[in-house]
Amino acid sequence: MTSDDVNYCTGDQEVSKNRYIFIILGLVLYSAAFSAQISVGVRLPNVVIETNLSTYPELVVVPGYPVYYAPRLSTNFFFYDGMYWIYQDDNWYASTWYNGPWDAVEPELVPVFILRVPVRYYRQPPAYFYGWWPDLAPRWGEHWGRDWEQRRKGWDRWTSGTAPSPAPLPAYQRQYAKDSYPQRVEQQQELQQQNYRYRPHDPIVRQRYQEQLTPRALTPQGKPEPRDARPQEQERSRDRMINISRSGFRNLVTQIQKRSATFIGFERQAGVASASLKLPSKRNTDETLQAAYHGATIP
Repeated sequence: MTSDDVNYCTGDQEVSKNRYIFIILGLVLYSAAFSAQISVGVRLPNVVIETNLSTYPELVVVPGYPVYYAPRLSTNFFFYDGMYWIYQDDNWYASTWYNGPWDAVEPELVPVFILRVPVRYYRQPPAYFYGWWPDLAPRWGEHWGRDWEQRRKGWDRWTSGTAPSPAPLPAYQRQYAKDSYPQRVEQQQELQQQNYRYRPHDPIVRQRYQEQLTPRALTPQGKPEPRDARPQEQERSRDRMINISRSGFRNLVTQIQKRSATFIGFERQAGVASASLKLPSKRNTDETLQAAYHGATIP
């Protein structure tokens, strides 16, 4: 072996080596992302979330809507028809108090005026909001699927100026900050009934509001037990999350295919052999998602 054989990385050859390293690094990164997506987590209703608001948030009316939003919070926080609403990790939650406890809300049961809030008022928009027009509502039908859109026909069609007036804020809750915040649900219910006379007008909100004012049993840890969703709602939630996961999974596969084609082009320019990236078929994708939902281990 000569010195020329050892010191081969000069000039154009150094560029080729750098390209090759870039290709390998890129494939490793995309493979890691691909593997992470295989372990699909399916969320069911009544997942407990916790917010950490030490004081009552500033709430501002969304122009033209009966909904308030919190411009100073780094979360998707709203107030509508007597209740607070949060959108987090692809789930909606509602509460009668600004810092919870929160109940999960099925997509089929989210009030239409909450769904209609324009994209720009989401302070922590999810990644799939990217590219959507900021002055229009999120494309929930595109995200949640055809079944949801059929059940919620007309959610995005309404005449400007026909919206109801915003509900009054439960301003009395401002005095309950930090350590004075009522932790017991029974205390929250009592304070709400004493100090907030407004009652929801939206039928969906009215039902949920009444449910939250109904006492619940406590867990051994002293926290209120989550409300059980109806079996049909649980089934729809499972199917919806599988459909969303399947869609996101296939979108990732498409991105990897495009990226791998780009990397292969670089490889050919660098004079190295093209690597073969095996991607799952539709059937394998569906089987992976179903197995993940039922708790199976994905190899």
